[in-house]
Amino acid sequence: MSEIRFDQTICQDLGQSLKREWLETNGIGGFASSTITGANTRRYHGLLMAATEPPAVRCLLLSKLEETLIVGGQRFDLSTNLYPGVVHPTGYRCLTEFRLDPFPIFTFQAGDVTVEKRIFMVQGENTVVVEYASDGPDCQLELRPLIAFRGYHDLTHENSALNGNLNQGAGLFSIQPYPGLPQLHVAHNARALKRRGHWYFHFEYPVERERGLDFQEDLFCPCVLEFDLSPNKPAVVIASTTAHHASESASIKANEIARRAGGSLAGDPFAATLTAAAGQFVVRRGALHTIIAGYPWFTDWARDTMIALPGLTLVTGRFDIARNILLAFAGCLDGGMLPNTFSDSGAPPEYNTVDATLWFFEAVRQYVEYSKDVEFVRTRLYDRLKDIIEWHVNGTRFGIHMDADGLLTAGDPTTQLTWMDARVGDRPVTPRNGKPVEIQALWYNALRFTARLTNDARYEDLAARTAESFNYSFWNENASCLYDVIDGDRRDASLRPNQVIALSLGYCAIPEERARRILAVVEHDLLTPFGLRTLAPSDPAYRGRYEGSVENRDTAYHQGTVWPWLLGPFITAAARFNAPRERGLLAPLRDFALSRGTGHIPEIFDGDPPHEPRGCFTQAWSVAEVLRINRLPLVAAQ
Repeated sequence: MSEIRFDQTICQDLGQSLKREWLETNGIGGFASSTITGANTRRYHGLLMAATEPPAVRCLLLSKLEETLIVGGQRFDLSTNLYPGVVHPTGYRCLTEFRLDPFPIFTFQAGDVTVEKRIFMVQGENTVVVEYASDGPDCQLELRPLIAFRGYHDLTHENSALNGNLNQGAGLFSIQPYPGLPQLHVAHNARALKRRGHWYFHFEYPVERERGLDFQEDLFCPCVLEFDLSPNKPAVVIASTTAHHASESASIKANEIARRAGGSLAGDPFAATLTAAAGQFVVRRGALHTIIAGYPWFTDWARDTMIALPGLTLVTGRFDIARNILLAFAGCLDGGMLPNTFSDSGAPPEYNTVDATLWFFEAVRQYVEYSKDVEFVRTRLYDRLKDIIEWHVNGTRFGIHMDADGLLTAGDPTTQLTWMDARVGDRPVTPRNGKPVEIQALWYNALRFTARLTNDARYEDLAARTAESFNYSFWNENASCLYDVIDGDRRDASLRPNQVIALSLGYCAIPEERARRILAVVEHDLLTPFGLRTLAPSDPAYRGRYEGSVENRDTAYHQGTVWPWLLGPFITAAARFNAPRERGLLAPLRDFALSRGTGHIPEIFDGDPPHEPRGCFTQAWSVAEVLRINRLPLVAAQ
């Protein structure tokens, strides 16, 4: 039985059901997603979000299927849509259950007939399969494909440029509304296809409205598919950029069930659920692998990838994938830096981060701790690690270099190079130029780990100088914690969670007595049921709710918003220094993931109670760090 299951009390409560989102992925960056009602509430929801240039360039080809069941001449709409001021049709009233088993399954009751709908994707292809099976007497099903054919950040509106012509064959039709986008091939076992060619107007996406963005869209219906539905004859639709046949659905489904069962961790349902979620972030980048930072809108970011790698691949025993990811990013090094992010428009990657490259060392360190495969690191990565250090000692982009005191300095007042990178116009919301606290900890960790690989005294000497300067310059005795940033004579005493990272890395330069004091302060002011706040509520710059326009949200992003991934460093540090709080902290996130989260953990929560989830509805480092802490004993260098 599936652990994620909602009965009709949730399914038929629109206020509750619209908040529960499901996700299917294809391992190359494409996905299918919506709410459990089938009503799309985001521009990113749809049945086939194809990765046209895997993994970063995506296009929404098929938005949804309008569904009408006909039983004894009576019509039952199974679809749900949101239009201005009205919900139509109201198929959610027939929805009696939603479950993940292992993919999304929807159960509808229409008169005396029960219909089950299944949605699953094919790994390595831009292909989604939708099946409908009934348990009752013969009935009919009408499906109206609604297509968008647009970039995944965009919206479609009625236009005369659309080419609605269909190429039709036995059990298959294809459509290519605009040049430059792929054909959509739809395989089916319908008894009839009737050409249409009309627009559905003004679908509303309330999440986009809440985000201060355009929120209405028009979708095009090229045809109606008519099926005879019976217990022995399910209706099948396979939408893909590759031509298929409807008869393939049974083998595709069997393969998917077997694949997912093979990757499951036994035991704790929470761990099993997060393991399933973890697999959705790992995708192909060429011949190697990478990690999608979050669904539905992020691509692969180096920082997120390195932080998430241990939880997504090492805890789950996927050492081959971990090696692939490390090699993929090592191959992108330039000037001693990893790229911050890869473009979703095909542009070159951007090298504008100070911490992603340093997190690379921690990911490699944890790979060695989990796999014991030191030989791979020494033969394939060690020269790259040494090269990175030399670039950082001597200087690289954005003024990143080691200062005379052994600490790393980076950037200027116009740049945002750490993970707290939100901007409003040309203004950094959280200026952290100079010497951010976690950068010094990551630098020390990198030096110590590299020295460990070869017993190189030079790296040990550099690490010792860094540790001495770090403890001398960053300790704030009056506040019993660390300064967040030092820049010349400026000491930023803002209480933020970045100092917890310094306590959690494989090599820690902070004395135990200070570490305990830091943890006590962080727990008192930053800890919430769902993660750590990014700024203490007592700070005048604190923003407790992440909502409204793009500018409003960006000014709150790292100014109080709660990030679940930070529980990983916090609990790791608490265990290392025998602080009183540890695994019980995960209970609220467990309850969330197994209920409203529909198997996932989001990017962020509001800083203020009731801590409403915000941002991406599932985030790689949120899932990864919680899985790492929940599943295995902590592994740390001494």
